[in-house]
Amino acid sequence: MEKAKSKRSFVPANYSQLLIPLIAIFLLVIFNLIRDPGFFSIGIAANNNGYPVLQGNLVSILNGASELVILSMGMTLVTAASGGQDISVGALAAIAGSVFVKVLKSGAITGWSVIGGFILCCIVAMIFGAFNGTLVANFRIQPMIATLILFTCGRSVAYWINGGATPTVESPIITAIGSFIPGIPIPTPILIVIVTGIIFALIFRFTNLGLYVQTVGINQGAARLNGINSVWIKLLAFIILGACCSIAGMINVCRLSLINHETILINIEMDAILAVAIGGNSLGGGKFRMVGSVLGAYAIQMLTITLYAMKVPSTDVKAYKAIVIIILVVLGSPVVKEALSRFWNRLSRNRQPVRAGKGAE
Repeated sequence: MEKAKSKRSFVPANYSQLLIPLIAIFLLVIFNLIRDPGFFSIGIAANNNGYPVLQGNLVSILNGASELVILSMGMTLVTAASGGQDISVGALAAIAGSVFVKVLKSGAITGWSVIGGFILCCIVAMIFGAFNGTLVANFRIQPMIATLILFTCGRSVAYWINGGATPTVESPIITAIGSFIPGIPIPTPILIVIVTGIIFALIFRFTNLGLYVQTVGINQGAARLNGINSVWIKLLAFIILGACCSIAGMINVCRLSLINHETILINIEMDAILAVAIGGNSLGGGKFRMVGSVLGAYAIQMLTITLYAMKVPSTDVKAYKAIVIIILVVLGSPVVKEALSRFWNRLSRNRQPVRAGKGAE
């Protein structure tokens, strides 16, 4: 018994999935504090309407990452369930944004028209999400290939919805959604992210969706034998991602007070996939941690803000981001994880106290 107890593992639990994004954020925080001690300072200033609002790089990071965080949440479910990624989220957000603007331009912009526009754009995005999910779940097409269809034609569809125009939507309600609600100093997109996160937390808390998604991603055959409909779970994951695209598209439209089908959330699908990877989630499906993807999204946005603060030209930002992201992804790879686990085991064994010899018993 004593011998068995002495061999217990000292490896950190599952080499915590949150370790890589937390290390990335920690290193970026230290680097920025050394470079500029006031980088993360938060101040209060009056906006154009005279209301006090929070300002500073930290607020810009949390605010600027809002669309990416929401898309990363949905991408995490799709990745876990299907073992692949949806590369059409930017195009689908453009479609949702165009539908949202189309409804607002049909009459006076009121609270009810904004709600109606969001509901309609959410329904449309979920239908397109169901289309992607059908190709993956029913026709068993690899997710990246299946979503390549919408990635290719989605922005053209967004272009047709508004007749090729780039319409503007100016209204105090739209401004409040994209920036600040009068009297509330926190940017509205941050509040929307919090609400979205709470909804996901409640879903995972009171339903078995998280368990079913992981089961289907790990072993579809075993899931089927346990009565789980893997086709429906995959389809549901893509539908939920469609809803996330509609929220991200609405936020971006409200930020700019217009819709530009060519530039809205361009290339954000790559950042969403990277956020999932940096968050410690397997891109091959299975077990996932939504919090890891959220932290990964904020790490990407913090890196972007840091590069801009260092006066790096916008044309070079992607190259610097790629270098840092490669390092983070390599550190989070299974090979590196296993090597670090073996190193920790050896270190733990060397630190164990020497036991008394048997003759002393």
